[in-house]
Amino acid sequence: MTNRTFTMIKPDATEKGYTGAILAQINAAGFRIAAMKMLHISKEKAGEFYAVHKERPFYGELVDFMSRGPITAAILEKENAVEDFRKLIGATNPANAGEGTIRKLYAASVGENAIHGSDSNENAAIEGDFFFSKLEQF
Repeated sequence: MTNRTFTMIKPDATEKGYTGAILAQINAAGFRIAAMKMLHISKEKAGEFYAVHKERPFYGELVDFMSRGPITAAILEKENAVEDFRKLIGATNPANAGEGTIRKLYAASVGENAIHGSDSNENAAIEGDFFFSKLEQF
């Protein structure tokens, strides 16, 4: 599955009404949406998703942030999906993100950085399966 990646449009971008513009940018970059849904995840589910960061000092804030409002989760498909999507979204810190990237355009800070993108093919599969059953993936 090296041609798939996972993304979430985070609560901050959703609250500001950026979901449509972000999805348009994703489509314009040549990604095909293989699964997508909007949902409000609980603190428990956010904690499960970010369990890899459990020992980090920002874990509690991250869980609170991700569970504060709706997100849009999606599995995206394109050749070289993970690497190309990471380029499209830009650096975690929007101040360091390249011009025209999603985070440069829509993120406010490192903590409220508008969008998540998988960092590896393995994590893309794990993260996609966390949010979508096989029946929901096309």
